[in-house]
Amino acid sequence: MRLAPTPARRASVPWILAASVPWILAATAQWASAATPDYVVIGNCRDGRPHGAYELRMPDGQLRVAGAFNQGKRIGSFLFWSSSGVRIALLPYDEDVKSGTVALWYSVTKPKTDPKPKLESVYANGRFAGGTRSWYPDGRPRAEFRYENGVLAEARAWTAKGAPLSEADARTMAARDSASDEQFYNTLEGIVRDNPPQCETNGR
Repeated sequence: MRLAPTPARRASVPWILAASVPWILAATAQWASAATPDYVVIGNCRDGRPHGAYELRMPDGQLRVAGAFNQGKRIGSFLFWSSSGVRIALLPYDEDVKSGTVALWYSVTKPKTDPKPKLESVYANGRFAGGTRSWYPDGRPRAEFRYENGVLAEARAWTAKGAPLSEADARTMAARDSASDEQFYNTLEGIVRDNPPQCETNGR
């Protein structure tokens, strides 16, 4: 059954410490503002659980999140937009677990231009599986990591001016990136978790 839009709870958003990766702070700050208004949830339910298309909008109608559920589990791609309307993240799911290519974009962009890519990372069953690449805002390569069964197997990285880093420094960057990226993903997932469709518990 299609539910009418209902006011949603404001998400509790953790801050990323300044000592962690600074290139992801701007996107996180888009969700952490104390001035963020209550959201409006548009969704479907079946048997008391989220099912079908899901949207999270601001009171003025601006889209912030779009995705889908299957019997309460996230499936397919969940897209996220900043408060200024810039696409900032795509999180893919299979049976409520990240599977596929995660993509992040820089939240600051010129009017009428596509956002610049920040990161692409392949997941399978919730773990790193294959390549992870990131870029600086000017498009220069930032890092390339390769994972096998969730374990880092190879790491390459560069400074903002293009100078290569040592493998040890690249591996340190990989560990730092992984922690900061997961915190950002948790922030986005928390927004969806805290703002579900208002399903009836005794049926549809």
